[in-house]
Amino acid sequence: MPGPGVTHAVQVLGSGASESGAQVRSLAAGLVARGLRVTVCGPGGSEAAYGFRATGARFVPVESRASAATLTTLRAVCADAAIVHAHGTGAGLLTSLARRGGTAPLVVTWHARSPVHGARAHLRYLAERRVARGARVVLGTSADLVDLARQRGARDARLAPVAVPPPPPVPREEDPRQRKARAELGAVDRPLLFTAGRLEERQGFDVLLDAVWAWRSDDPPPLLAIAGEGPERLRLQRRVDTEGLPVRLLGRRDDVPELLAAADVAVLPSRWDARPHLAHEALHAGVPLVATAVGGVPDLVGDGAELVPYGDPEALARTVLALLADPARRERLAAAGRAQAAQWPTEDDAVAHVLGVYDELTG
Repeated sequence: MPGPGVTHAVQVLGSGASESGAQVRSLAAGLVARGLRVTVCGPGGSEAAYGFRATGARFVPVESRASAATLTTLRAVCADAAIVHAHGTGAGLLTSLARRGGTAPLVVTWHARSPVHGARAHLRYLAERRVARGARVVLGTSADLVDLARQRGARDARLAPVAVPPPPPVPREEDPRQRKARAELGAVDRPLLFTAGRLEERQGFDVLLDAVWAWRSDDPPPLLAIAGEGPERLRLQRRVDTEGLPVRLLGRRDDVPELLAAADVAVLPSRWDARPHLAHEALHAGVPLVATAVGGVPDLVGDGAELVPYGDPEALARTVLALLADPARRERLAAAGRAQAAQWPTEDDAVAHVLGVYDELTG
């Protein structure tokens, strides 16, 4: 139960709500269940996507840019808050501007960090420094984010346990949904690899296509299926067509668990990730995973996945092909993945940790 100082907790989401919306929903539900009054502020579309009101929280739509109306709304919402918790650098900066002179402690969680270049990189540096120095506590979802917060001047930076609810179980063997998925993709008589994510630079799909080149002439070649949309879609499709790669870009799909369960190996080629959903889903489902050793991925997967350096297509191809050639090794890796997933924090663990921070700051 919360201490006597925690009565109203405000959660603020920025424009990057897709990285943190599910975690904020889980946090809101847990805090409400423990007797707190919770208000979630974020872009209007985030309520439709995550259903914060269904947890018992109040939802207040606010834009992610620092307009006079946005700052006024946030200032009013935070007026009686015991704690204010912003999620992401943008939300932290917006909240800091809105509550100048506010007395409620500010907690900021850094969930992810996309690569930026040039002038934008300097602007983000300034924003991160202001947010890190202005927060009482910065929580990072991976060790490198905690280190970054300290470099930016955070007075107190800590690793935050993050729980992602396990997906509904999907049978891996002799299930009609998997047979149907493989038939639809054209992978009945050849190995199937699967990955999913937004088609953008940081996901590393270019490196993955470089790796596919190594097995394009096999008979039959393993098929790589990629679920997701994004700004890189057309360019990646041109590469697939021009180079004759055994790759299918599936676009946005609502059957990712079934597609993942149908795969022989899942692949995560990210340039950076904190706690990628695909890794959660693969290990829970017992699908052997090959991932890049970046960000929070090594701590997340432990011995439950094969790790390769980012930007090394030869190592990626070599590891994937070795797994496909060794069914016993895939079974051992799947078992290790399930064991690792069983050790991850639960939603109760994550909520209890955050509530402990709130109690500490409010006395």
